[in-house]
Amino acid sequence: MINAPDITVKGAPHVTLSAPPPIPRASGSLPVLGHAVHLLRDNLGFIASLRAAYGPLVEITLQPGTRTVVVQDPALIRTMLVTLGPSLDKGRFFEKMGQLLGDSVVTAAGQTHVRKRRQLQPAFTHGEIAGYVDIMREEASGATDGWRPGQALDVREAMVKLSLDMLAKTVFSGSLDERTFRRLRRDLSVVMNGVGSRVMLPDWAERLPLPANRRFDRARDAVRATIDTAVGELQASGRDTGDMLSLLLRAQDEETGHPLTSHQISSEILTLAVAGTETTASVLSWALYELARHPDVEKRVLGELDEVLGGKAVTFEDLSRLPYLNRVITETLRLHHTGWLVTRRTVTETRLGRWTLPPGTELAYCQHALHRDPELFPDPSAFTPDRWLDSSPPPGFLPFGAGKHKCIGDRFALTELVTALATILRRIRLTLPPGQVVEPVARATVRPRRLVMTVQPRNG
Repeated sequence: MINAPDITVKGAPHVTLSAPPPIPRASGSLPVLGHAVHLLRDNLGFIASLRAAYGPLVEITLQPGTRTVVVQDPALIRTMLVTLGPSLDKGRFFEKMGQLLGDSVVTAAGQTHVRKRRQLQPAFTHGEIAGYVDIMREEASGATDGWRPGQALDVREAMVKLSLDMLAKTVFSGSLDERTFRRLRRDLSVVMNGVGSRVMLPDWAERLPLPANRRFDRARDAVRATIDTAVGELQASGRDTGDMLSLLLRAQDEETGHPLTSHQISSEILTLAVAGTETTASVLSWALYELARHPDVEKRVLGELDEVLGGKAVTFEDLSRLPYLNRVITETLRLHHTGWLVTRRTVTETRLGRWTLPPGTELAYCQHALHRDPELFPDPSAFTPDRWLDSSPPPGFLPFGAGKHKCIGDRFALTELVTALATILRRIRLTLPPGQVVEPVARATVRPRRLVMTVQPRNG
């Protein structure tokens, strides 16, 4: 790493601005493998240990010949995302996502990202999201209808299914028959579960003739084929089905002036499905877990729902009238943030705080660790929704990132979370065995390792 030399200030011979300390390298790197073994064994524990043992920057090795600088200081993280954003590309994690799923608004950088963001933005306007709420509510109601009293429910798997249903129905609500929809949901689930491990593995590993690799490739290709068919049929019919697919069909490629190709559309939908479904499912799971552990919090949520909704179902207009439920979600996003390694890469020599980094340096930060920093959040391990009652978020609170690459689907995700919880909590109770503590595990997202809860009727 390149650091700035000592600088003597002209006219003040006794004042010297010292060079920054060298960026430390994390111990435990192995030949060829670097720190990959530590990440595969316990990625969250390894990242947490860096935060405890090193300063604002620390260097780790993920790939042979490539060094990654983990940025741990909140101010430097915000500088990286906001101030330096235009001069960085997205780094290895998003590069691999693009290789696996196709070029999309999530994986693109620079002007390509800006162009794709403008193309996709109409699908996430206030008016469009308002129209999705009825679909989300019906899917949540349908899910709870299938849960039996006394059932031991694998909550994360149930939330993955619900999130996939909510996303797929908003994307394809009028474009797919039920049989095709079920097949698409199954294939998307395979892609979603496999992409996290493939992103972290060396490039050569995904070319091995392993059953998991073949299963992933088949499912990804099947999703693309389904979307291609739906695009072709919708184009031929000339219908506007009112779903997200119709909006994407109306979008234009700014470079060519032509409509998006079916490949471009399937890349956007694939990436949105993987990025959006996995995170929503994990946050819903953690929220239900914390509500079961904190009956006083659950009681306040239910009281608010009764007061605001009475006997009617939740609508888009109600979402902003549920401040306590929104604080519960905000606290869940803090304590159980799903992001454990977000990357960027320097394109040119780049100044970050006191340090100068050469081009090609991989940068990374961990939202999960950042949101548990005791200097930013007093008593960080406590689930305290009212910590958000009077205070504005500290600069280290980045639930959806920051800068020009901030998550395009943030309002869509929050709408899903509030709608799903407002619907589920009024219909059923989910209880935990006494004293059960669920540990997080980081795959594509930070998810519960295993979360089984007992279904009980709300009034039972």
